[in-house]
Amino acid sequence: MSHLDDEKIALIAMGEPAGSDADMQHLVECESCAAEVAEMSRVALVARSSVVEGDLEAPPADVWSRIHGELGLTEAVAADPASIAGELEPPPEPEHEPEPELEPDSEPAAADAGHPRQRARVRSRRRSSASVWILAASMALVVAIGAGVWIARALTPSSAVIASAELAAFPDHPDAVGQAEVDDDGDGRRTLTVTLEGDELADGDYREVWLIREDGQALISLGVLDDASGTFRVPDGVDLDEYRLVDISFEPVDGDPAHSGDSIVRGELDFA
Repeated sequence: MSHLDDEKIALIAMGEPAGSDADMQHLVECESCAAEVAEMSRVALVARSSVVEGDLEAPPADVWSRIHGELGLTEAVAADPASIAGELEPPPEPEHEPEPELEPDSEPAAADAGHPRQRARVRSRRRSSASVWILAASMALVVAIGAGVWIARALTPSSAVIASAELAAFPDHPDAVGQAEVDDDGDGRRTLTVTLEGDELADGDYREVWLIREDGQALISLGVLDDASGTFRVPDGVDLDEYRLVDISFEPVDGDPAHSGDSIVRGELDFA
């Protein structure tokens, strides 16, 4: 009878959908393979529990609830995965028939080395050793990937809106309306996102986004708005408390970098 290979035994022990119907039937009929799967299952359980209780510190209970809310997940995954993992029980140990005792006049064990059952035991021990290594490598890979994802998420700075503005239309563009938001990524990098609706771009013109000082005596161009919305980097060192007016203007293609004076919308930043 052909036995399951080491890799398949390790994957089945880890709960992976690796076995076919024929493999599952083989496990029902083959005591040797079933025992190896049970042994590997215990190894997998120890590996998982050591990750939680050993090198990694368990996060507070409210961490998952914040992640759940931030990502907008469904109620089906509202429970803390760490608490669910802690409730798992080890698989039941397989029942083994007691080995028959040797009669006093039996031959030494070395003499029975060629017996089929003795060969099966040796093969089982060798297969178990190989399966342990395969399972250990698989578990190490799973842990490494999980830790990498967690670290990447933890190290990725989360941006926050620090200011916003409603952009009101100028008399020459009564149907225009716009909004602006300033985001800070936590490392000092600020971006301005603007949206504009209700205007019609004339042939040969383009729209430009500006930051203007409150007294109107200085302004900074952030770039060209090609679509209905756009995001622009706020230059380092620009004080938004001073340059708090957001302006979107029509600009002719005339080679003059100065503001045309034809503003579409403008609004003052309100800091949160």
